[in-house]
Amino acid sequence: MTTILVLVLGLVLTACTAPQSALDPAGPYAQEPHDLIRPVFAIALFVFVLVQGLLIYSVVKFRKRPDDDGSLPVQVHGNTRLEIFWTVVPALILAGIAVPTVQMIFSTMDEPEGDYLTVEVIGHRWWWEFYYPDYDIYTANEIVIPVDTPVRLEMTATDPARSPDLGVIHSFWIPQWAGKQDVVPGQTTFLNIQASDTGRYLGQCAEYCGLSHVNMRIRGESLEQADFEAWVENQQSPAVQPTDGLAAEGAELFGAAFDTDIGQRSCAACHQIWNGEGQRSPGVGPDLTHFASREEFAGAIFETNEENLREWLRNPPAMKPMQPENQVGMPNLNLTEEEIDALVAYMLALE
Repeated sequence: MTTILVLVLGLVLTACTAPQSALDPAGPYAQEPHDLIRPVFAIALFVFVLVQGLLIYSVVKFRKRPDDDGSLPVQVHGNTRLEIFWTVVPALILAGIAVPTVQMIFSTMDEPEGDYLTVEVIGHRWWWEFYYPDYDIYTANEIVIPVDTPVRLEMTATDPARSPDLGVIHSFWIPQWAGKQDVVPGQTTFLNIQASDTGRYLGQCAEYCGLSHVNMRIRGESLEQADFEAWVENQQSPAVQPTDGLAAEGAELFGAAFDTDIGQRSCAACHQIWNGEGQRSPGVGPDLTHFASREEFAGAIFETNEENLREWLRNPPAMKPMQPENQVGMPNLNLTEEEIDALVAYMLALE
């Protein structure tokens, strides 16, 4: 019993204080289900207290006594009125809960009225890709939206080789913006989100998707309209092209061709850094054109700074469980310290 109480208390305290909480909605699509929870919880609490009260009353009232003669108390089995009562009343309660629940589900799933922003979402193992078709920009793990603007997510899932046949199911969930929605290979699912305030919000893949499921986080950031337009303008600009120093050496290493001495360790084999020429085309790994403008990387689990980036480049699977032997996740490229210094300088210049 003590263990159960500690577990329940822990869950309650976690729900109240954690930044990833559905009990603190920050947008209309999260507010609607939150408002529905209160009356449903009150009804469930009333039923729970009633049933447990009757159970306790029966246990105490009809307990075995020393002077019992073995006869049974008065039985209610076959009492038509009582059986109709406890069949009809629960059915009415369930119907009363179901009607507003179904209405809320359809109202939050409908295409938003008026102007809205579309963002295409792809769930990879184990990171999120976001594409803004209206602006032709890609981000990874951090979705940025304007405040008070409906956003319709068009979502699918794929494997690291971008083959839907080999993908796995994920579930997109930023609790303070909206409910969950499955992200399925070969299908397009939809979810509406909207933020009422500016800020950064934590999300998580809510469908167990394998080894690093717990490390597949999402950072949602809502900006004032002017700040969002400035962000878009920056994201549409080509990547910084350093011309000298360590950053320039890192740029050369990043884009080395397969016939150079870095061979298969070329970052450009999997990642895109758009230099302003041709169409933007994502690789099998995250688009890194403006890597340094993101506050986290590697599934939004590590703060973007020199120390973390250096450790990551030394041995990525040691920091985040992955399966590079199955082409899932970034492998250890056995980079030298000099190569790491150059790549870190280049990556942190990509603002």
